[in-house]
Amino acid sequence: MFPLILVYVVLTIIRPQDYVPGLDLVPILPAVLVLAFLAWLFSGSKTFEAPQFVILPAFLLILMVSQVTNGWSGGALDELTRFGPVVIAFFVFGAACTTQRRVSVAMAVFTLCAVVLALHGVQQARTGMGWTGMPIGEGGRIQYVGIFNDPNDLGLLFVATLPMAMFLARPGRGVARVFWLGCASLLLYGTYLTNSRGAMLAVLVVGGGYLWYRRGLVTAGLLGVVGLAAMKVLSSRMDELDAGEESAAGRVDAWYAGLEMFRDHPLFGVGAGNFTEYNELTAHNSFVLVLAETGFAGFVVWLAFVGYGFWMMLTVVRHRPPETPAAQVAAAWVAERQMALTLLLSLCGLFSAAFFLSRSYMVVLYLIAAMVAGYYVGARRRWPDLPVFRLADGGWRWLPAGACGVAFIFALVAVLLRTT
Repeated sequence: MFPLILVYVVLTIIRPQDYVPGLDLVPILPAVLVLAFLAWLFSGSKTFEAPQFVILPAFLLILMVSQVTNGWSGGALDELTRFGPVVIAFFVFGAACTTQRRVSVAMAVFTLCAVVLALHGVQQARTGMGWTGMPIGEGGRIQYVGIFNDPNDLGLLFVATLPMAMFLARPGRGVARVFWLGCASLLLYGTYLTNSRGAMLAVLVVGGGYLWYRRGLVTAGLLGVVGLAAMKVLSSRMDELDAGEESAAGRVDAWYAGLEMFRDHPLFGVGAGNFTEYNELTAHNSFVLVLAETGFAGFVVWLAFVGYGFWMMLTVVRHRPPETPAAQVAAAWVAERQMALTLLLSLCGLFSAAFFLSRSYMVVLYLIAAMVAGYYVGARRRWPDLPVFRLADGGWRWLPAGACGVAFIFALVAVLLRTT
């Protein structure tokens, strides 16, 4: 099961089926996922211990209902076909990532795949063309094939895997440390080549989050100020980071349009994938996109799915064993906390970038979320004093959290509209 789902991850990110002649004639990606799913069905490693394993199928159901309530019954089957594989991949990958060793291997695979895409971007930047046959994008921004043909998506991937590369390069690993530090450098350079403002801001969020944990809020704030200044020098597009700038103003207008859709269809939205039927531009915000297309019902469920991942990793990072452990146990707990911090920073980078992109249904997001959920299930098995997360114990809290989230988006858009 684990090797098969890793092959699925590699095919999803590197995507040889999109540019190698002949591979496009073979449904290799669905075939690997089916094999991984069958292995999962017959394995003893299945797990449903994290609330995300209930929430994600519920979100799929809401996606289907959102189509039906907007007058297209056939759209429910389309959503099942489109998003169903994402749910399957989440279940399989989450069940496979319950040990520290497997999580480390999964991080290595994600990082190496991202590095391959970064090397492709370096070739594009130097020659104007990558080995996939994809030319460099408008404004000299690198791009890849398939789901990464947008430079912003590349930046999202690089930022999400950067903490993983740094974790793999932790002290004491000798030559391996040098290799993974080189990978981290390539990911940073790749982020620069995407010239994605959202990705660059996400790098600051990741760095600031780490410094906040290690050195405190003041040091993290200083990094933010220095980092913003440096990025304005390095990136021409960061120099245009203003709500009145044309691109930013277009995003704010799209967010406003999304809120109008929510007002007209408050419960189940305008239907998954229908945002551009009502507005020329996509939402450019994963949270606004879910709110507009699936309404309050979908927004609360999706917010719970995202929120539990952060909550779980914060729980491990902040947890203190009830008794003073022996030295060997203490070292094991330090390693546990380091892994949780890495996944937390990956989530910070991923969703900071996703705040400026319409990537609510992107499979990579759910694969990383599966790694997080599976890791916490395994962490509880290793450390039984960690709390159990159950929807029955506090799932109702996501209703007021969702209401506050909607209010925050309305307030943010109102403020930004006044500055344009």
